[in-house]
Amino acid sequence: MLCVVRRLVNHLPHRTALRVGQMLGTLLWIWDKKRVDGAEARCVRALGVGMPEARHIVRRSYGNIGRSVVEFIRLPQMKGQVKRFVTVHGEEHLRDALARGKGVILLTAHFGSWEMAAALLAERGYPMNAIGAEQRDPRISDLIAELRRSCGVVTIGKGFDLKEALRCLRKGEVLAVLLDQDPKDRGLIVPFLGLPASTPYGPVKMAYKLEASVVPVFMVRRKDGIFHDLHFLPPLQGKDGAPFGEDEKDAAWCSNDVLSEWIVSHPEQWMWLYPRWASTEAMISC
Repeated sequence: MLCVVRRLVNHLPHRTALRVGQMLGTLLWIWDKKRVDGAEARCVRALGVGMPEARHIVRRSYGNIGRSVVEFIRLPQMKGQVKRFVTVHGEEHLRDALARGKGVILLTAHFGSWEMAAALLAERGYPMNAIGAEQRDPRISDLIAELRRSCGVVTIGKGFDLKEALRCLRKGEVLAVLLDQDPKDRGLIVPFLGLPASTPYGPVKMAYKLEASVVPVFMVRRKDGIFHDLHFLPPLQGKDGAPFGEDEKDAAWCSNDVLSEWIVSHPEQWMWLYPRWASTEAMISC
């Protein structure tokens, strides 16, 4: 099925291909009732909205995922052209952080078109690395690495490969991290969208160890569904002037707060289908 979709969207004009992605995302929203119900329930709890509003947000989220997947699949043939679709804001924050020579951790989430954001930065000459996603089907993992490689983004391992992550930061490169994941008993419990969530703390630990800057970045899809705004924020700072990451729990809390703020502002652009609070909900139920 994936091969058929890949061939189809690569042979269509860009706007048409994105409309197909939107349609496929909406069809998945209709068919995937169990996951959609879970996503809507999470949206109600996290945002404090009613079920009709949650249903509207989650449906649009599925549409955004469909468009983002199509953009990711099309990256090889968009090489050198990604910049046509993205306006960059605050790039000086990334440039200044890289100039320190300590490496930069780009902090973001499954938000907007995150893979397209990484491709754009590689296109602009930044040394981009991204953590390898662990997929049930290894063919999907291989496809992700292939698509990233086609546009100059290096995939580090499968899952969190600490040794390789440290290596690229020591070389003064950029490491993109999606922090909105549930590491279960390997994380710190801090709020995410106001709810207790197990949160990866490896990135903040690395930032402190190597004095790397942590720069939040968010790719926001415009209402037309075609164009994007890529926003860089100033590097995160530790509490009371302390180095960021010295207090791991405070740094993880701060990181989640930044992600939460942007998700609240653009809830339809976050991947609600992911069970972000699964492990903490399981602990509470026990």
